[in-house]
Amino acid sequence: MKKYTLLLMFVLLVNVLFAQLYFPPTTGNTWETVSAQSIGWNTARIDSLYRLLDEKNTKAFIVLKDGKMVIEKYFDTFTQDSAWYWASAGKSLAAFLTGIAQDQGILSINDSVSKYLGLGWSSCTPDKERLITIKHQLTMTTGLDYQVPDQDCTDPSCLKFKADAGSFWYYHNAPYLLVHDVIAAASNKTFQQFTTQNLSVKTGINGLWIDHIFYSKPRSMARFGLLMLNKGVWGTDTILKSKEYFNQMTNTTQQHNQAYGYLWWLNEKSSFKLPASTLTFQGKVCPPAPDGLLMALGKNDQKIYVWPERNIVVIRMGNAANGGELVPITFDTTLWNELNKLMAVEYTGINKEAIVENEINIWPNPAQKELNLTTSNPHQPLTVCLYNISGQLVFEETYKCQIPQVTINTSNFSKGIYTLRVTSSHKTIIKKLAINND
Repeated sequence: MKKYTLLLMFVLLVNVLFAQLYFPPTTGNTWETVSAQSIGWNTARIDSLYRLLDEKNTKAFIVLKDGKMVIEKYFDTFTQDSAWYWASAGKSLAAFLTGIAQDQGILSINDSVSKYLGLGWSSCTPDKERLITIKHQLTMTTGLDYQVPDQDCTDPSCLKFKADAGSFWYYHNAPYLLVHDVIAAASNKTFQQFTTQNLSVKTGINGLWIDHIFYSKPRSMARFGLLMLNKGVWGTDTILKSKEYFNQMTNTTQQHNQAYGYLWWLNEKSSFKLPASTLTFQGKVCPPAPDGLLMALGKNDQKIYVWPERNIVVIRMGNAANGGELVPITFDTTLWNELNKLMAVEYTGINKEAIVENEINIWPNPAQKELNLTTSNPHQPLTVCLYNISGQLVFEETYKCQIPQVTINTSNFSKGIYTLRVTSSHKTIIKKLAINND
């Protein structure tokens, strides 16, 4: 039995290391499949994964291994032919298209945005405006003021100087939206036309940009994940020619947020910043997920995960998993805890601690006088940190093992909005918390 197990592990490892990627035809519904059992996954966990996805308002869920379908599941009335929005996961698609535009020589990401939009696209002085490049748009480092009433407003009156370009990282949506306009001006095409001609025709990634948001069927989202898995090459057709650009896009691009590339999230870094916050958090964006994971993340938990080491792509479309959290990363941790149980056979090298259930419940929110935390696994210590709206750490405490419930006295904290970070040995939850002691 031991020899058989070792032989199976060896065969699986060889398949991982030398597997050839499959690419579905660019037209039609043909897509090869492979069974979870044949690749050594724990098929007993599939039903519990489906229950979780259903409970968390999922509409479509796809897992590819070596390009082939392992899981394709739809919920309620959603089908393979239904379309859904990518939300900010579409930013990662726009970054890819920017690389294509640079390949074609119609722009350079080091060019000033003003070269394509003309002076006066912002309220900055001409000298400060010229300093803002396309690369700053791709890295969320334009230096524009994010403390404006509408962060989606691209009118010059909404785009105000705060600091020199490159001075800080903040997830400011409006400067990103103008990437579409830059590519349109550089190519003399609409952003939709540029997408269709350079991506859709060659890969079958079909969809529509509506008000800067990409809408597609689930399989088109999975196709994009597969294209990223193969570093911009679809079969034998190189869609994104610059390996340098691809490497830059999928690695740390600036000093302010290690976990951010060109509109892609990176999981292996030792610290990260998040949307709607100026704080830097220690650790990985999604602790139980593998190092090297690339993530395109959108509002209401639109997800594209690309795991190059194992040739795996995971996509999720749907409504918010946890009630529309301001920073929707809690579901990433919950989902990867479940995926690890499905995919964790010995050859993957996944940390087995990441497979342990450790749900943390926090209530009430808003907190009045006290805040309660409970965990289903009290054998792991919890570290609780609370930051005020200015990013200052106002509370930190580590609670040792064997404590099933923690109660924190909040009566001495000022009324307002706080960021709560709760960390166990393998799970991190970050939530916005309101304290109202009236």
